[in-house]
Amino acid sequence: MDDSFPRFSVVVPVRNEEELLPELVTRLTRVLEALDDTWEVLLVDDGSTDATYGLAVEAHTRDPRFKVVRLSRGFGHQLALSAGLDLARGDAVLTMDGDLQHPPEVIPELVARWRAGDEIVYAVMTERPGEGRFKDWTARVFYRLLGRLAEIEVPIGAGDFRLVDRRALDAVRAMRESNRYLRGMFSWVGFRQSGVPYVHPARTAGQTKYTSFRMFRLATDAVIGFSSRPLRLGLNLGFLVSIASLVFGLAALVGRLVGGFAVPGWTSLAVIVGIVGGIQLIVLGIIGEYIAHIFDEVKRRPLYVVTRTHGLPEAELESVEELARESPGRRG
Repeated sequence: MDDSFPRFSVVVPVRNEEELLPELVTRLTRVLEALDDTWEVLLVDDGSTDATYGLAVEAHTRDPRFKVVRLSRGFGHQLALSAGLDLARGDAVLTMDGDLQHPPEVIPELVARWRAGDEIVYAVMTERPGEGRFKDWTARVFYRLLGRLAEIEVPIGAGDFRLVDRRALDAVRAMRESNRYLRGMFSWVGFRQSGVPYVHPARTAGQTKYTSFRMFRLATDAVIGFSSRPLRLGLNLGFLVSIASLVFGLAALVGRLVGGFAVPGWTSLAVIVGIVGGIQLIVLGIIGEYIAHIFDEVKRRPLYVVTRTHGLPEAELESVEELARESPGRRG
């Protein structure tokens, strides 16, 4: 096999992970060497402000199989992951986070499933040590809600730790939407998929980059990107409120005619107006989210901008987005 096309590619977005990156490189090297095949690791620096980029370049200097892609700013986890996927050249591509909460030691199990014929193999968290019950509960609720609202199935506990066959990856890379929920995109393309359970280790250093706001934003992108049901729910809710208001009006009219009903004051009216007004604002907000997503798509801006690469000379100082458009498949 030509070394220019490694058998395995590992894509790792990193942002301010200077405390964990050296250990990540060591553990990845040990695990990938044991596969007894050709491999590469793409470290995508998503706008780090600490020594992460320098440590990544040092890793490349010591072992050229570690490639480095530096984005011009922090574009976010999903877009940094997309940049690595666009440049990955392996027959099988693995994606994982750089905080060691996706243990590299699980990789051989993912590879074994792929060699057995599965085309997308995702790692499924069975435990979340070190995380609060609230976060665990909200994650489970979100996945169940997404399963009901969207036309995709994302297993509970499946994140961005997965192995993808080249054919499945090319199908996902053809989807150039701006607001990306990669877990849903990999589910949407189909192919033969399976899961491998693993224990989600507690973070040993640094801070999580997924704040509550970013988690909410990702959840919003997931629902809006794969379902129009919120719009239908808004429509149904509007009909329900209209019918309830009509019934209330008729009841008030009948009571007035028979003389058995008197309006005690404006309190009930104010409450009803407030409820209806709140529902209207919610529905308008849902519509606004869909319009905002449409606005992002019609602008057709590049998903990200790359300023430097190490180990990938064909992409030096060029936009990976432009390279991906020129050649949607493997690049030589």
